[in-house]
Amino acid sequence: MRTFVLFLSICAVGFFLLSCEKEFIPEVANQPDQIVVEGYIEAGPSSLPPYIILTKTLPFFSAIGRETLNEIFLRDAQVSVEVDGESYEFEEICWTELDAAQRELLQQVLGQFGNIDDSVDFEFCLYIDPSFRLQGEVGKTYSLRIQTAEGQELRAQTSIPPHVGLDSLRFKVPAGEVPDTLKELRAFISDPSPQIDFYRYFTSTNGSPFLAPLGSVADDKLFDGQSFEFPLPQAETFDAEVDEFFGLYRVGDTVDIKWANIDQPHFDFWNTLEFNVFNQGPFSNYTRIQTNVEGGLGIWGGYSISFYTIVVE
Repeated sequence: MRTFVLFLSICAVGFFLLSCEKEFIPEVANQPDQIVVEGYIEAGPSSLPPYIILTKTLPFFSAIGRETLNEIFLRDAQVSVEVDGESYEFEEICWTELDAAQRELLQQVLGQFGNIDDSVDFEFCLYIDPSFRLQGEVGKTYSLRIQTAEGQELRAQTSIPPHVGLDSLRFKVPAGEVPDTLKELRAFISDPSPQIDFYRYFTSTNGSPFLAPLGSVADDKLFDGQSFEFPLPQAETFDAEVDEFFGLYRVGDTVDIKWANIDQPHFDFWNTLEFNVFNQGPFSNYTRIQTNVEGGLGIWGGYSISFYTIVVE
């Protein structure tokens, strides 16, 4: 009898709790804006000039439109990068303020964001070294300082590690029932020991912008000092046939790989960000995205890079 009464009591409490359920709305509307930094400096052949994009966070329930996009870019900031005791002042440039030659140069830098042309109906701004004297070098540390028009200061630091290139690339027939027009890309590498290495890669097909796939970063904890083969899936291309078979490449295409070494804070940023993208759903655990920016969010990251071109045969 006691067991039956206890059961009824539990049911009654459960019913009461369910009947009192109400919608939970997170208190995010009044959170102050934060500054988001995205900046890179590269060392290696065909490296891009260093650049920094400054934006502001948006409220969680914001409606995103043309006016919103115009407002998120942080204007009139003082940006500088220091290395070896010398400081390089960066200059703010915006798409609509440039002539045709300057836009062509800027498009090379912004290729990873897609094509920007006169049809873009919002202002796109970033900060670059107008003298183009600042060049990334392996083994050096670059300190970023940002002073906003409102007096807020942000700082970040990144280093460019030694480069460990790929030994070779090859295509193979993928496992499973896959059309013979698609192939899997495999890479070979000899990871040095005992140094700790962090890697990231990007793919480009037929001259398209370089994109980083989800899972673009890795460290060598499990393969330090080993020589081995591993797959390099293609970044998202929005190709209906290829997307059905994630990460494969189409026969006849020309594929370019941008292979990079990064330092640990740079790796931690992308590793935590990509983990959050993968780890979706109502029962997933949130992981705080790591940042190396003091006073803000985002990443100031260095790359030591190399490029490889191969035709899918």
